[in-house]
Amino acid sequence: MLSLLQGGKVLLGDQFAFVDILINQDKIEAIGNNLEVPANTKVYQLQGKIVAPGFIDVHVHWREPGFSYKETIAQASRAAARGGFTTAMPMPNLNPVPDTLENLQLQLDIIAQDSVIRALPYGAITKGELGKDYADFEALAPHVFAFSDDGRGVQDANMMYQSMKIAAQLNKPIVAHCEENSLILGGCMHCGQRAKELGLPGIPSVCESVQIARDVLLAEATGCHYHVCHLSTKESVRVVREAKKAGIKVTCEVCPHHLISNEFDIPEDNGMWKMNPPLRAREDQQALIEGLLDGTIDIIATDHAPHAQEEKDLTMTKAAFGIVGSETAFAQLYTHFVQPGIISLEFLLQAMSTKVAKTFNLPYGEIKVGSPADLVVIDLEKSWEITPEEFLSKGRNTPYRGEKITALPVLTIANGKVAYQDPTTVL
Repeated sequence: MLSLLQGGKVLLGDQFAFVDILINQDKIEAIGNNLEVPANTKVYQLQGKIVAPGFIDVHVHWREPGFSYKETIAQASRAAARGGFTTAMPMPNLNPVPDTLENLQLQLDIIAQDSVIRALPYGAITKGELGKDYADFEALAPHVFAFSDDGRGVQDANMMYQSMKIAAQLNKPIVAHCEENSLILGGCMHCGQRAKELGLPGIPSVCESVQIARDVLLAEATGCHYHVCHLSTKESVRVVREAKKAGIKVTCEVCPHHLISNEFDIPEDNGMWKMNPPLRAREDQQALIEGLLDGTIDIIATDHAPHAQEEKDLTMTKAAFGIVGSETAFAQLYTHFVQPGIISLEFLLQAMSTKVAKTFNLPYGEIKVGSPADLVVIDLEKSWEITPEEFLSKGRNTPYRGEKITALPVLTIANGKVAYQDPTTVL
């Protein structure tokens, strides 16, 4: 199967160039102008649209096996492809939890059958993500992207210490949801001014940052690659910045919603705005933006977390934590940060792809001859409205309903195959 992307503006390294891309099977075969086009080649006329390396999302919740009423791998992978993602890493808060190879195999089988993009699952750190006994690291390691108990913080310091030592020996990262349970205090949103105004219990910032501070020292002691999920506070940014200065092997991510929103964007007691970690104060939001710009924060990840409607159409205290983001992440970030000139388009694309691959030593995220044909074509002129009823994800739980945004992924090619094509765009 041969395909040609013709007339696109292609991100090569950190610069754009008008070149064509020839795809043969699952690889990029040629890049250049006036390429010889073999017979029976499928040609896409891009007319100046952007071509970038497919996005890589190291933090998604695909809910299967165990919670297919929220989302299936088939639906989640198509939603990711619609958003321009060609690789995703599903978190292990499933049923059964992938804490043994037998449990993981159930997930791997569904991925092999149903996913339209590359999916590299996590293995759990502890059995059942309960923080009491270790998962089967050695058996899982050849088949997982990394180890995480995402959705829960590992409360026992020695358990995290020993897990990091094992992960370092296996050359696998520990990816941590950082939350000190004794400091959650029954909260459902940030412990700030807006929580007081709404009369809701708050989650203090130190709940996150104190566990990061513990873990970076454990990472230093073990030599483990330690990656922090969804940074949300200025204190967390400061801890990571200082750890990097000290030479500790720590990386981290930020989510689109923490970059574009803060606690004062929550208009009312509405469960659609409930997420973990919560939207923080304005100064936290600004610290996250600054941390992304100065390199303290390495990458962007969505934390796509679909739920059934009845789990979100509730008050903040009763609703489930989490919002969806796969289909809207790039366009929201482009609208809020690239269009106003806060960051460049190249910077955003790299934070969602090239830098992700480099952070985790993955053979993706670049457009070059011989590389996997993982590509996204983006129409930067296309404006659209966030309409949950049109999502490919089963989850419709977004607080951004009705927001008008610009930039639309119109073609996603994963491993040489079309994973998504916008039905309204002629190519």
